[in-house]
Amino acid sequence: MFEQAFKNIDDSLRKDAGSSSELDYIEQTSWILFLKYLDDLEKDRAISAKLAGKKYQYVLPEELRWETWACPKNAEGKLDHTKAQNGEDLKDFVDQKLFPTLKKFKVDAEHADTIEYKIGEIFSELKNKIQSGYTIRNVLNIIDKMHFRSQEEKHELSHLYEGKIKNMGNAGKNGGEYYTPRPLIKTIVQVVGPKIGDTIYDGAVGSAGFLVEAFEYLKMSKGSIEKLSVKEMNTLQKETFYGKEKKSLAYIIGIMNMILHGIDAPNIIHTNTLGENLMDIQEKDRYSVVLANPPFGGKEHTEVQQNFPIKTGETASLFLQHFIKILKAGGKAGVVIKNTFLSNTDNASVALRKLLLESCNLHTVLDLPGGTFTGAGVKTVVLFFEKGKTTKKVWFYQLNLDRNLGRTNPLNEKDLADFITLQKTKADSENSWSVDVSTIDQNTFDLSVKNPNKGGEVKLREPKDILKEISELDKESIEILSVIKSII
Repeated sequence: MFEQAFKNIDDSLRKDAGSSSELDYIEQTSWILFLKYLDDLEKDRAISAKLAGKKYQYVLPEELRWETWACPKNAEGKLDHTKAQNGEDLKDFVDQKLFPTLKKFKVDAEHADTIEYKIGEIFSELKNKIQSGYTIRNVLNIIDKMHFRSQEEKHELSHLYEGKIKNMGNAGKNGGEYYTPRPLIKTIVQVVGPKIGDTIYDGAVGSAGFLVEAFEYLKMSKGSIEKLSVKEMNTLQKETFYGKEKKSLAYIIGIMNMILHGIDAPNIIHTNTLGENLMDIQEKDRYSVVLANPPFGGKEHTEVQQNFPIKTGETASLFLQHFIKILKAGGKAGVVIKNTFLSNTDNASVALRKLLLESCNLHTVLDLPGGTFTGAGVKTVVLFFEKGKTTKKVWFYQLNLDRNLGRTNPLNEKDLADFITLQKTKADSENSWSVDVSTIDQNTFDLSVKNPNKGGEVKLREPKDILKEISELDKESIEILSVIKSII
């Protein structure tokens, strides 16, 4: 039911002059979907309060509730066309009344961890791009038929929303910017193994895939969600998941994704993580788990680099410094990064590898095949480490598949099953091996992925070595020619 509804919404938005891409479709669908979801949530809470003999205090004023402005009903429960606004009247209400009023919620909210505050943030960051009031009416009518009251309905909605995020990621220049493959995220969460009571952080939160999967993992940590106590559920709701995101659209989608998965007031802040000076991070600011896929290929300005002891323009390298610093002692991390980080010879990369190996136990490196991130033509690895222990030995696993990955043939959970099994014991196999840190070059700390069981990757020779060999070959040639001449 929901799948066809999403298709119909996209068809309507595609015809509107204000929406031109998957990015626009999900952005505009999100704010309307959120208000319908909030309406269903308020109805459920009102019923619960009534059963408990209490009066429910609505979050939204009556004039902004779904059945007042979006889809007012007649006595038969059908759309009341005499009350339902349309065309320019509806567009004016959305632009001049709905958005400005909801935007003020952020200022009026008592705390940042309330749903009122998140409503204010969402409508401060978004704007209505739908140019036709008739298109708005059509989308409202479609979403009005969608209900999110049961667990099954909420699960289906969150699943389809993930699908839209995936499509948006595929449509962008960088697939990894909005969408990290869910089988990979599930695997990372499973290997890191967070527990209820941990504080879990993603400083490049994007669509909040890591936080959502960690929430799903912890909900089932006792076999079923029903076995969790009220205190444990409250801990998961308010004191477990934290994130930061720089880009407005990704920030909104991250909040929406978490809300649709059942976290009412996500602790996600709209800020540039790298704008924070590492020296300002104190113990109270630290987290026990970091799960992240920071942007690859980005370049940061000099003023941002001043916030870090290891100066580099490479965004991912700055994020890695941030993650190491913000982890508590004994904290665990799973971080996706370009595989070139393991072997780059520039001073910053060498210094960062040294920092990682000396301040953390880098116990596992998962080497991923090209095509893992659709639309992002880079090879990546996942670094698994614990803070506070020096690395003695690194276990490598090279994911070798019998097919090429791509949009029509993405990474799946079965692909990663062998890695999960072997990682528990760090066993050697055709695709896995261990490297003693004492045996690597202590000047470069090169951690290149070289599978000894498959011949590894071909390492490019240094230019000076090539020139030296050419010089030696030239000498040999001169000597041979000299001998030939003497014979002749």
